[in-house]
Amino acid sequence: MTADLPANVRKIVEEIETEIGELPAGLRPEDLIAGEISGGSAGPRGNGAGAGRVEAAVREILVEIGEDPDRQGLLNTPDRVHRMYTELTAGYHVDADRLINNAIFDVDYSEMVVVKDIPFYSLCEHHLLPFFGTAAVAYIPRGRVIGLSKIPRIVEMYARRLQVQERMTQEIATFVQERLQPQGVGVVLEATHLCAVMRGVRKPGTVMTTSAVLGLFRTADRTRAEFFAHLERTPPRP
Repeated sequence: MTADLPANVRKIVEEIETEIGELPAGLRPEDLIAGEISGGSAGPRGNGAGAGRVEAAVREILVEIGEDPDRQGLLNTPDRVHRMYTELTAGYHVDADRLINNAIFDVDYSEMVVVKDIPFYSLCEHHLLPFFGTAAVAYIPRGRVIGLSKIPRIVEMYARRLQVQERMTQEIATFVQERLQPQGVGVVLEATHLCAVMRGVRKPGTVMTTSAVLGLFRTADRTRAEFFAHLERTPPRP
């Protein structure tokens, strides 16, 4: 339930789920005037569920690496880290039905739809370090299309979780396939992983590319080639 989340996390979840001008679930126009959307009396930490445990763990980490968690610069770091992780993992709380919100339309169109250069930021589940880059999502409709803004929201929903890039790529493709039942889906993610840049091999500039292809994108060579050709084209400038 998003009502149980801290206000800052609820705000992120609502941004992923809803369009501009659309009210979050269960909210009335008068609530906006009353300021209920900002979190009400619960304050910035919401209901406080789990409060203290993450902070205590962060303090232990600071002590373990030889720091003093009580010095001025680190005094509020455990709380900041707690709030940061709840924001970066807000995707776990997104309601997929709310995100789609009936934005699937019957359209007599059966050519490829490509949405690319979608920026995303995620956390590697192995080291809890960020990886970030861009996503491209394509599908061939079977008489149904999805609202344009929903594709970046789908990417955001899966990015704001602890992830590995390979799984995230497959999850996005599977979600589009299950919701739209198109003739095929193609997804490509390109990302830089700080676990390879800041630690380990320490190789700045390394980019990881993953792809997932379903339906015609897997079985038809020409379809797959068309998809990758779209990715190479430079988008028009405004």
